[in-house]
Amino acid sequence: MALVSVSEITYGRMRAPDLDAMEEFLTEFGMTRSARTANALYMRGTDPAHHIHVTELGEPRFVGFAYSVDDLDDLARAATAPGASGIENIDEPGGGRRVRLTEPNGYQIELVHGIASLPPISVAGTPINTGAEPRKRVGSFMKLNGGPSHVKRIGHGGFSTPRLPESIRWFRDTLGVIATDDMYRGSVDNISTSFSRLDRGDDYVDHHVLLIRKNEKAGLHHISYEVADVDDLFLGHAHLKKTGKYEHLQGISRVAVGGQITDFWLDPWGRMHEHWSDIDRLNKANGSRTIDLASDVSATWGSPGSQRFLQYCSP
Repeated sequence: MALVSVSEITYGRMRAPDLDAMEEFLTEFGMTRSARTANALYMRGTDPAHHIHVTELGEPRFVGFAYSVDDLDDLARAATAPGASGIENIDEPGGGRRVRLTEPNGYQIELVHGIASLPPISVAGTPINTGAEPRKRVGSFMKLNGGPSHVKRIGHGGFSTPRLPESIRWFRDTLGVIATDDMYRGSVDNISTSFSRLDRGDDYVDHHVLLIRKNEKAGLHHISYEVADVDDLFLGHAHLKKTGKYEHLQGISRVAVGGQITDFWLDPWGRMHEHWSDIDRLNKANGSRTIDLASDVSATWGSPGSQRFLQYCSP
């Protein structure tokens, strides 16, 4: 039995030497400032979460991910884990309480509870006529305004690690995430990529909340955010490209494993940030799969994963 069962991923935490440059990137990426102090930046999406991205002032590095738990009893159990902090008051905008753990590669995992919510930000949608539903938008003309995507929420985080089996075991045993797809080369015990999802019983959740890839180095692979819809993803891509300031790494494509439409960009210090829309939704009864990488698991359409993308790692 897992130590706790987390209910969602809450935010990613990283450091950068220039908070103005980080805020500019995240604003162009589609987030909104929630709060800013002398030493940290807190950015939100359109959903009610107080913040979904934290940048501390400092030398560039990835710090870790935070996950929410349902109650203080979960925090009390987490505080019994080897090397865990005690239950701490979060002295940051949004408040709440947390326990800090360290995963096998040395990155911080925060288990949080009671962070304040904010009113959602309204985003106007445009219905799409399809062959099956040709009259969803009638009597009006299509009009899409240019500009950044509208990030809704954080969806998942990805690690690169040379300690893949140990890392998978730690996250599943400690946070209660469950296997969705484990991908192998040659034999089923040679896992090279692992996808895990939240365990909410009968409730449907995203295909994965956690991606772990085998790599010679440990670090962040990517941090991932859902946008308003597919049009919003393409508009955000065009906007980021138009700025001429940021490097596009991968996409736009629909991936075969997970099913989402994806687009990946690098922040000014090379940390990979993903926009996505439309993902497989599964519950516990859907079980898990092992997938042979010798089979075709490339993109359903769009650009397949490049070697640079697959082996990407930022400390």
